[in-house]
Amino acid sequence: QVQLVESGGGLVQAGDSLTLSCAASRRTESTYRIAWFRQAPGKQREFVASIIWNGGGTNYADSVKGRFTISTDNAKNTVALQMNRLKTEDTAVYYCATRPNVGDYDNWGQGTQVTVSS
Repeated sequence: QVQLVESGGGLVQAGDSLTLSCAASRRTESTYRIAWFRQAPGKQREFVASIIWNGGGTNYADSVKGRFTISTDNAKNTVALQMNRLKTEDTAVYYCATRPNVGDYDNWGQGTQVTVSS
């Protein structure tokens, strides 16, 4: 099982920026695509952004398009989520997850809390 460890969460003010990082213990066929999801209190988990390890194939939720950027560092096996112009509605626990080229996201990290105050 590939281990995923998120970091970088914290408390910020609306309009601030924050960068999350997800470190994978290794890359295999099962980690072809890596994504960030988030879950706010009382809400369902939602997709935020995804990427494949070569840096291509990026996808973003409409709610974060233009504000968030996902990127990979293959040398370090990490995926970053640069979050700019944060809004209070971005408050959530952010998770990274991986999936093979075909299939569902089946490997999840433990999550990191992002709180945006007004």
